[in-house]
Amino acid sequence: MKTQRTALVIGANGGIGSEACMALRRHGWQVRALVRTPPADGGQDGIEWVAGDALKADVVQRAARGAAVIVHAVNPPGYHAWDRLVLPMLDNTIAAARANGARVVLPGTIYNFGPDAFPSLTEGSPQHPHTRKGEIRAEMERRLGAAAGDGVRVLILRCGDFFGPRAGNNWFAQGLVKAGTPVRQVSYPGDYAIGHNWAYLPDVGEVLARLLDREAELGGFESFHFGGSWLDGYAMLDAIRRAAGNPRIRAGRFPWWLARLASPFNETLRELCKMRYLWRAPIRLDDRKLIAFLGDTPYTPLDDAVRAALAGAGCLADTSAPSTPARSIA
Repeated sequence: MKTQRTALVIGANGGIGSEACMALRRHGWQVRALVRTPPADGGQDGIEWVAGDALKADVVQRAARGAAVIVHAVNPPGYHAWDRLVLPMLDNTIAAARANGARVVLPGTIYNFGPDAFPSLTEGSPQHPHTRKGEIRAEMERRLGAAAGDGVRVLILRCGDFFGPRAGNNWFAQGLVKAGTPVRQVSYPGDYAIGHNWAYLPDVGEVLARLLDREAELGGFESFHFGGSWLDGYAMLDAIRRAAGNPRIRAGRFPWWLARLASPFNETLRELCKMRYLWRAPIRLDDRKLIAFLGDTPYTPLDDAVRAALAGAGCLADTSAPSTPARSIA
């Protein structure tokens, strides 16, 4: 009889963490979720919820006991105290993976790349980050690479901006549209004519699970790029109009000037302004390696994904889909 595999998901209350939990469950994994605050109905979804702080090494070690995979999906909200929190949390995950012979899975971003790597990003593109947050992201991958050299298996899936049916910590639900109200205007953060990468969260979770199903074929240190939807602002605006059934939705601009004015008094806005360069140039994740490995294009059609994201954000009047209270952009 085949033993059910166990995966620990750290940060399971977040967008990518929650989708990873659901996808791994669909693929037959026993899922354990480490979060600060478990849901009130924890256990009814087939997930073993564990209350704890990812900054405490002993807590992570206990939660990882017997796990074959640790999905490191935890991030401080709103860019808060990244310098102090991000790397210690990752070090705890690496130590727990080493103790249990587990593979570390990191949902990555494009923050660790600078303008010298644009416009097309491959898995081997140079990492010369443009911001402190990018430097931390690059250091995370460097530490994972060092751990892989010491026998810890690693999988990195780098993605563009997240969006999905559980609204919250992403540009779509907090920048482009206003959660909880019908869409009247799209507040786009960049030039409408410039292409941008979007990653539909349920697809990201599914791809992670599919990759882990083929553990025996993965290298000790493996990275893939998730292409998702690459489209300019006009195409995103049209998709939102179609999903909302309203061709009169206006093409607006994100108020960067206001964010700059408030940035001296708000850490989230201060860090957000530093990431504006990612909206000023076309940046595309080259996903040929991922598609060749999986054998297909694993992405939900854009209109379906956008409609689910709008429903999750409470922006469609004809849907009863529950929305999650908005949090800060990250």
